[in-house]
Amino acid sequence: MELRQLRYFVTVAEELHFGRAAERLNIVQPAVSQQVARLERELGLRLLDRSSRHVRLTGDGERMLREARAVLSAADHAGEVAAGLASGRSGVLRIGTAPGLRARLERGLTTLRTNTPDLDIQLSSGTTAEYLTALRSGSLDVAFVRGDVAAADLRVVELWRDPLSVLVPTAYRSDDGVKLVDLADLPLRLPADDVWLRDHLVAACREAGFEPVLGRAIGDFEAAVVEMTTGSPAWTVVYGTACEAAEGALWMGPFSPPRTAPGNLLTAVGPSLECLGELVAAFG
Repeated sequence: MELRQLRYFVTVAEELHFGRAAERLNIVQPAVSQQVARLERELGLRLLDRSSRHVRLTGDGERMLREARAVLSAADHAGEVAAGLASGRSGVLRIGTAPGLRARLERGLTTLRTNTPDLDIQLSSGTTAEYLTALRSGSLDVAFVRGDVAAADLRVVELWRDPLSVLVPTAYRSDDGVKLVDLADLPLRLPADDVWLRDHLVAACREAGFEPVLGRAIGDFEAAVVEMTTGSPAWTVVYGTACEAAEGALWMGPFSPPRTAPGNLLTAVGPSLECLGELVAAFG
């Protein structure tokens, strides 16, 4: 799916006439028809009813029109942000952040503000799903997300990899790295909104030969640490190697073999490669 195809489809849907759509797009009519037909084949949907007398949207076409407009709006907005960054004009850059990125954010924002002193940067927090929706709608310009991301309509650039560290009762400590199979009898507690981490660890446990016992989801990490220190034994996983744990009761260390998580920069497809390169250089 290409932005060009979406633009052609939206224009035809607004004009309900291939000829007028071609005039509005300043291209020949066969090109419009070919690209819209290609979009329908790629989606496996019939978006338009065509006859010699009229062009009408199908039910699927009406629903797709709303989504296509949202994607194009996000791309146009991102392009405006990119143009502002490239030209040095003041503007607003809205960034979705992830926990544990303070040093990376401070370094990157310092670089951006040095190059664009009047840039207004707004940080927000949320889940991966919320960031994907916000990027597509244009209400967010950039997001940092951990874990694999499948989003063909967005740009996903891996900037770094975080080690995954295991937090366990001290009795399970292993300076050479904790093997997953050694944790088979312990409940696994994970953040409720981190779908990638849950899926990654469940799959890894199954590969190690056991089905993990999923404990109560973690809402507040500090509270969970207190519960793990004073209550029933459990284990969890954190990104990186820094964690506030109760000394003596819990131990944090690496897996054996080591495990990592990708850290990604996400943007809409609109920003120029120059702007994308500036973001990668600042935050990579």
